[in-house]
Amino acid sequence: MESVLSSSLASMRRETGLPIAFGGEVSANGTRMVINESVGNASRALNGLVIRAGHGLGGKALRGAKIAAVADYLSEPSITHEYDHAVAAERLRSIVVVPVVVNGTVRAMLYGALRVPAELGSSVLRGVREIARRVEFDIAVADEVARQLRTLEAATITEAARSSPADPDRAAVSAAYAELRALARETDDRDLRVRLARISHGLSGGQAVHRSRVLSPREIDVLSLVAVGYTNKEIADRLGIEAETVKSYLRSIMHRLSAHNRTQAVALARAIGELP
Repeated sequence: MESVLSSSLASMRRETGLPIAFGGEVSANGTRMVINESVGNASRALNGLVIRAGHGLGGKALRGAKIAAVADYLSEPSITHEYDHAVAAERLRSIVVVPVVVNGTVRAMLYGALRVPAELGSSVLRGVREIARRVEFDIAVADEVARQLRTLEAATITEAARSSPADPDRAAVSAAYAELRALARETDDRDLRVRLARISHGLSGGQAVHRSRVLSPREIDVLSLVAVGYTNKEIADRLGIEAETVKSYLRSIMHRLSAHNRTQAVALARAIGELP
């Protein structure tokens, strides 16, 4: 999550104009977070600061799971002031904090701040919320990747699973492969895309290292969804393309593989290592 937080804080500073942005991951039990990422800071006063639920502005936002902002932190009567020493050392005055909420759970906290007292405008608050939404999406994608990997481990992939289309493990592998390729297209996190591509490549047997691919990446996207039972319309909806475009890809796939139907295309693609 560190790379996601780091890039999101840099985006917050750039897109909202707030000179300092900082944040960190929330503990699994949701009772505290540690500030371990920051951009634009003038000191190390915030580094490693532990924010507890219900304490200070961040703790208020953590407990309520909603955005909170103050025009002048040090004189704000609606919050507790355990962290005034760090705030004063960094010369922070106007602060906004937004929780990153995934499936109802606060996973991280993002702060932006000014070094002068001021009411933050609605455009700044909207920008901060939008940054948080992006982080929520990336974390949700990472969670789904982890879930898919657990599915693969539970399936105990073997050579028999690869060679037997009727094996229930094969269905789990195919579904995971299609989902991983879809997630790789949807995430904005470059490092995560690389990891997903590496995992997908491993699932397909890694044979492309030794030969040129027969199918294009987009054709593999289409065929991986065919392999788990998607209709043309469902494939089009998932990939964000027209149903006629899906048909065009399928015609190309069958021509390249010398296949007579969808089922044979999937079987041939597996035989040459294009699909797991």
